[in-house]
Amino acid sequence: MTRYLHARRVAAVVGAAGLLAASLAACAPSASPDGGGDVTKATQAEIDAALQKESSITFWTWAPQAEDIVEAFEEKYPKIDVKLENVGTGNDHYTKLQNAIKAGTGAPDVAQIEYYAFPQFALSDSLQDLTGYGAAELEDQYTPGTWGSVAIQDGIYGLPQDSGPMAMFYRADVFEGLGIAVPKTWDEYLDAARKIHAADPSKYIINDIGDPGFTESMIWQAGGQPYSGEGETVNINFADDEGTQKWTEVWNQMVQEDLVSPIPNWSDEWFRALGEGSIASLVTGAWMPGNLENGAPAGAGQWRVAPVPTYDGGAAANAENGGGGDALIAQSKNKLVAYGFMQFLNGPEGAAIHAAGGGFPSTVADLEADEFLNYTSDYFGGQKINEVLVQGSKDVVSGWKYLPFQAYANSVYSDTVGQSYAKKTDLLEGLTAWQDVSTEYGSKQGFTVTND
Repeated sequence: MTRYLHARRVAAVVGAAGLLAASLAACAPSASPDGGGDVTKATQAEIDAALQKESSITFWTWAPQAEDIVEAFEEKYPKIDVKLENVGTGNDHYTKLQNAIKAGTGAPDVAQIEYYAFPQFALSDSLQDLTGYGAAELEDQYTPGTWGSVAIQDGIYGLPQDSGPMAMFYRADVFEGLGIAVPKTWDEYLDAARKIHAADPSKYIINDIGDPGFTESMIWQAGGQPYSGEGETVNINFADDEGTQKWTEVWNQMVQEDLVSPIPNWSDEWFRALGEGSIASLVTGAWMPGNLENGAPAGAGQWRVAPVPTYDGGAAANAENGGGGDALIAQSKNKLVAYGFMQFLNGPEGAAIHAAGGGFPSTVADLEADEFLNYTSDYFGGQKINEVLVQGSKDVVSGWKYLPFQAYANSVYSDTVGQSYAKKTDLLEGLTAWQDVSTEYGSKQGFTVTND
């Protein structure tokens, strides 16, 4: 199971988004026999032929399932050598990737990229548009939310690998022991938080010390759209965004009443708290079950999964949290083989291996498979957890956008919104400060940034 560490990634912006138009307007040469670096258009027959010739590519990823996928690919295509490299996660991965791209040498052929970071790399001319390789024909294989994250403006800049529709993971023993019904609204969740902490001050309903990925997902789930615009024109407005206001109204109370645990995610202390039940729930992506099973074995049999609460108790509403895909780096010298590998990696064969290793699929066929839906988890008390998680993927609110410099924006989150958490002041004020810093940075990078 991939851990998408939500202290989001730092990466420098290379160039303005306007460079994209010139790049895509260039003439697309036919595929060369060796699938060289200038190939922007190819037939499936040419891609298949390239996979039958002695060749090698490099793949940068942190996904634990990658080794098994590469082994299966090389067994099917024995003439291709895939050099698998983990250059780190988070800041290390994106910084090294960006530096190699800027240097014009040393970048991998294929790189794993999280959905929030795709616009930044795509609009800086770092990724190969896959439209000329027939990628548009694959759209129906993936969920709308994940496909929308790699289909940017008029191009297709990656293939989805996994997804992270949110769910509420909760300790049945804690809730039932206090007579608390599973919350269906955020007001009920707030009441449950108060009861749990009042019954035992060492216990909390959730932990949160401020995280950009969580904040963005919660605003998304509330129907917010603080980011808008296309290309070089960007609008950032948290202050007047209705979804942002809904979330901060509830979460201000959670933070200011000390109802959230200060334990940081992914720490040993965090896993102990999840195992013993002193953190009684998580609102996070569908990739979480494997992390719980491996990191908090003491909680076996006590955890359950439920839909994310809504604000009015009406129709289900959800958001994505984490997940990502794989991109063909523009400077690759072996693009046909690299794209053929991506087709395997994120197609039926690779997706099956990824899911078996704990990843949550982005492929419709896998999500709808009876075996996947009917899987019962002993860790989750025999619950068919995938039924809840798959439904969550269908309930994702449409229309969300990330900034074309989101990696930078997330890197300064702790200096703005994070301070509101630390000082227990209004989160909306922190978000407004985040908006101001992001606006200043985007403007310096050549974007037209408004706050309407």
